[in-house]
Amino acid sequence: MDWLLYENEAKNKGYKLVCGVDEAGRGPLAGPVYAAAIILPEGCTIEGVNDSKKISEKKREALFDVICDNALAYCIASAGEREIDELNILNATYLAMKRAVEGLSLKADYALIDGNRLPKLDIDAQCIVKGDAKSESIACASILAKVSRDRYMLEMAEKYPQYQFEKHKGYGTKLHYEMLDEFGPCEIHRQSFLKTWYNKK
Repeated sequence: MDWLLYENEAKNKGYKLVCGVDEAGRGPLAGPVYAAAIILPEGCTIEGVNDSKKISEKKREALFDVICDNALAYCIASAGEREIDELNILNATYLAMKRAVEGLSLKADYALIDGNRLPKLDIDAQCIVKGDAKSESIACASILAKVSRDRYMLEMAEKYPQYQFEKHKGYGTKLHYEMLDEFGPCEIHRQSFLKTWYNKK
């Protein structure tokens, strides 16, 4: 498989700075949704990079610094719990992606977006379904977003130890629901994601 197929296609059309964009954390009951955008140097492939969900946490952590060191530019952004509740998770995800693209220190002129719908950007873009398994820059963005969100949730685990966020990162596991039953939600829970839980009360 050609990891740089989509990047090279864009460059063959005349685009100079192509960024890959992906998100992490659309599904959890707690915490922000994260997104990352990254511009890699021409022809750059980083050994070991793959869809962040397919590699171990330890490997993701090791690759994080390698990716940052190799990037021409990268930006990691998020949309918070209240933004998720207000906008819905899809629009909050697009907001995080837009923030990541606009936060790049080099302005990209083309974006490769993981998924099947495009956020509103002021540059040309294309979406690639399962892009994190097809594009080097999207795969790198997926790792940056996933590691950053996991690190944030580990910080929240120290702030709210009763929920044991270090074990589930905010996802709706059996343990997480048990902790919700015992302690109720805290300020980083997404209220819009807890409707089913509230209805059972």
